[in-house]
Amino acid sequence: MTAPQTGTIRVPASAGATPVRTRLRSASAAARIAAVRTPELTIGALGVVTGALFAWVPSLWYDEAATVTSAQRSWPQLWAELHTVDAVHGLYYALIHAWFWLVGYTPFTLRFPSALAIGVAAGLVVALGRRLGGRRLGITAGLVFLALPRVQWAGSEGRPYATITTLAVCLTLVGITAVRRTRTGFGRRWWVAYGLIAALSVTFNVYLSLAVVAHAVTLGWTLLAQRSRADGRAPVLSRAVLVRWVVAAGAAAVVVSPLVLVVVSQSKQVGWITGISERTFPQVFATSWFGGIDSYAAVAWALLVTGSVVGLAAAHRRSPSVRAVLRAQAVRVALPLALLPTAALVGATALGEHLYSPKYASLSLPFVALLIALAITLVRPRAVLAAALAVFLVISVPSAIDVKTPRSKQDSTWANAASIIEAERSATPGANGGVVFGSVYGHPGTTAEIIRVSYPWAFTGLTDLGVRKDGAESGVLWNQNGDLATTIPARLGDIDTVWFVGGTPKARNIQPETASVLAENGFHAEQHWKTGRVVITEYVRG
Repeated sequence: MTAPQTGTIRVPASAGATPVRTRLRSASAAARIAAVRTPELTIGALGVVTGALFAWVPSLWYDEAATVTSAQRSWPQLWAELHTVDAVHGLYYALIHAWFWLVGYTPFTLRFPSALAIGVAAGLVVALGRRLGGRRLGITAGLVFLALPRVQWAGSEGRPYATITTLAVCLTLVGITAVRRTRTGFGRRWWVAYGLIAALSVTFNVYLSLAVVAHAVTLGWTLLAQRSRADGRAPVLSRAVLVRWVVAAGAAAVVVSPLVLVVVSQSKQVGWITGISERTFPQVFATSWFGGIDSYAAVAWALLVTGSVVGLAAAHRRSPSVRAVLRAQAVRVALPLALLPTAALVGATALGEHLYSPKYASLSLPFVALLIALAITLVRPRAVLAAALAVFLVISVPSAIDVKTPRSKQDSTWANAASIIEAERSATPGANGGVVFGSVYGHPGTTAEIIRVSYPWAFTGLTDLGVRKDGAESGVLWNQNGDLATTIPARLGDIDTVWFVGGTPKARNIQPETASVLAENGFHAEQHWKTGRVVITEYVRG
């Protein structure tokens, strides 16, 4: 008998990998399908990522420091502060207070809620565009929104402007839904939601009341357009819609009126806003929405005007298509929301109530994006449309990079100043230190203690030798210095190193007085630094 033949069974190398590759391809295909079917989520996630990416790089600046100091106070201290200043931002400060309680404070955690808000706003812009003109308009509007320089700025700013855009587009989307549901007899709950969101929005920032006014313009414009046509189409607006809007908006106005009165009583805090000047037109044209880039603004304005004009003109043809009618209505919704807030603030400023600042036009950003998208989506075929959109996104890249540089926030170098102090202190860990805060460039009423608020870890353990009035305890934003000739000697004790942190000479310069008092107590200047508009001097006991 012979033994049976034995050998090896050859298995193709690709056989085991085929199921894996198949699963990967299936997963990739499923992801692509999900991205197409739910562009709101996809573009919203993209907005969060682009807003959060490198958000920790820019140095904090004055407005963000106001958020930090307010949000880190106790609830009673924050309540006392809002009775004297910044009631307009009270709800935002309260939300950031709760956020810091959960995650702690760093520049990134300060700015991440804004990135999240921009992501939500982007998703809502897609939903609004789809509702008004279809998937193509929605996706294009969402991407254009994320590309706008002012959106990039708001998404990495520890201030409420990103959330303002979110609330503006959310309120508009709910209002459109309420109008449409009223036609089918199921709109009452949506009008209740509209009133509640309107009240919440104005509580969050009183300038959002301009969005409600813009909605009134949209309703009136739509009613006029409805009455002028004779094509037999069912009316968009009915008497019930108008009555319910008035009731919802009126109820919201009654609810928020006490807060509005408080904000008006604190109008002195916008005393820094100047009247109409030669700077106003460039601010309106380029700064409010387009980052102060004139060439970019020219392209964007051309697209905005084209989208508006063509959208309205197409609906006035003898037999307009459904698409043309929808695009015209998109213009009626977006154009008042884009233009009216700026027009109202500039008009009030011209009349003597100085209210206009480019950043206050942030609520219009979603609707500016929608009007630009109306122009881009006029392009046919689809490949050329994609190319046109790609060009618009590419020309937005430089501004997106510019808002993530270390000095992109009002040319602030506070982070660098703090790192200098931290590095020098780490070289002599046993030294007993004190600090005197001078004035801040551009804000003579504020001391450089604002830098300690922004970067507290660099100043841990240092005794403030100049402070007389604690801002948190007195219900104001910032600490105030006292008589240095008295406060410094009384607090020196066994301190052997004193840091002076202040502004460049254009600020109110108290450094000579500080140096004189320290010299009388045996200190001399050891080292000196200047970074941007911040000056630092180290004094040591001789």
